[in-house]
Amino acid sequence: MLVAQILAVAIFVIMFLLIVIDKIERHHITLACGLFVLVAVFGIAMRNVDAIVETLNLRSIFTLNFWYAAGEAEESSAGINWSTIIFIAGMMIMVEGMAKAGFFRWLCMRLAKLVHYKPIPLFVTFMIMSAGLAMFIDSITVILFLAAVTVELAKLLKFDPVPMILSEIFCANLGGSATMCGDPPNIIIGTSLGYSFSDFVTNTGIMAGISLVLVVVYFFFVYRKELMTEESAAIDPSTLPDPKEAIVSKSHFAISCVIFGCAVVMLVTHAQTGLTVALIGMVIAVITLFTSGKDALDILKRVDYKTLLFFVGLFMVVGGLEQTGILEIIAGFIGEVSGGNLKLMVAIIIWVSAVASAFVDNIPFAATMIPVIKSLAAAQGVDLETLAWALSMGTDIGGSATPIGASANVVGTSVAAKSGHPIGWGKYCKSAAPATIIVITVSMLFIFARYC
Repeated sequence: MLVAQILAVAIFVIMFLLIVIDKIERHHITLACGLFVLVAVFGIAMRNVDAIVETLNLRSIFTLNFWYAAGEAEESSAGINWSTIIFIAGMMIMVEGMAKAGFFRWLCMRLAKLVHYKPIPLFVTFMIMSAGLAMFIDSITVILFLAAVTVELAKLLKFDPVPMILSEIFCANLGGSATMCGDPPNIIIGTSLGYSFSDFVTNTGIMAGISLVLVVVYFFFVYRKELMTEESAAIDPSTLPDPKEAIVSKSHFAISCVIFGCAVVMLVTHAQTGLTVALIGMVIAVITLFTSGKDALDILKRVDYKTLLFFVGLFMVVGGLEQTGILEIIAGFIGEVSGGNLKLMVAIIIWVSAVASAFVDNIPFAATMIPVIKSLAAAQGVDLETLAWALSMGTDIGGSATPIGASANVVGTSVAAKSGHPIGWGKYCKSAAPATIIVITVSMLFIFARYC
């Protein structure tokens, strides 16, 4: 077993380093490392076919509990979490359908018109909108469209788009932490531990809501000089494009809004209906493709399959650590360091998660830590939910601190750079790092007060 443990850790470390170096596409990295786990760790070192079967986890797809859970945990966290993959794929298809209909562009232009294109109200409105959209739609997609529209508005209204883009990025990550479907780490945590949409809203959602108020005030004070200067510039609204011009097809626009509404309703009520997120993702995808007609093939081509394959490989590598007992060892170490003190456990998990997620992708870190907190809760006799909320906030918010901490950060800064507004590490971290510390501190104190 020692050889298997060494191999599993070595493969995991190599995978993480290659992801950080970012010279090879990350789905190639995780798939190759996952294959090495199956062959070298399970096949050669352990000679355990059952470990391979459990890690691939294909049998779970053909069980009733996978599609209809009736309040039970949807799926074991062991191996590939197919619920997460199917749900994300379904949401990707829905979002592509909405984008093709012009939904996001229309929404941004409409809100800008409602605040009369004034920089300060626009700044605050776009932050709140970024957080609101990211509660239900992947933060990458939210920032991709918000940043592009922000750059366009900046050209029309003659203001610097960088402060607005940086605040939008942070708020998208913060909004994503509020719900089960907002950020990939939350999807993994929810499907692995059997938590519902309402569980997240009533726990991480409250923390995110309190933090959003503080963050909006914080970013306003950080950029108040630029905003005050831009506010004084007079712009004739009649020279600006009408939001209706963003709608490509009125029928497709209406249909995409209805589908989005149905997705929200199903997610909010899935604990009561028993519908799993895998089934919700599948239903939403099928309806979107069916109503898209001739555009269905184009929508399927636009789906980010590389991210889905990245997840598959990632879960296999983490499965190697789980099957060899490495994660139990880590949980035992945290238990010893904390001395069984729940507050200290929460502090360790939330701050270690935040710091790690600032420099490495928060998705693999969250997937790695889920079995750790399960073992920790079982061994120390503490409430698993408390540790889960600490992990969720740490991974979701920690990634906001640096330009590479979360995918939304990379997308937002790339859009700004392409428009002639490069954002270096110094400029990014100067505003984002303090905001991250504020939110992590607020979240930790909230968890102490409510659960410890």
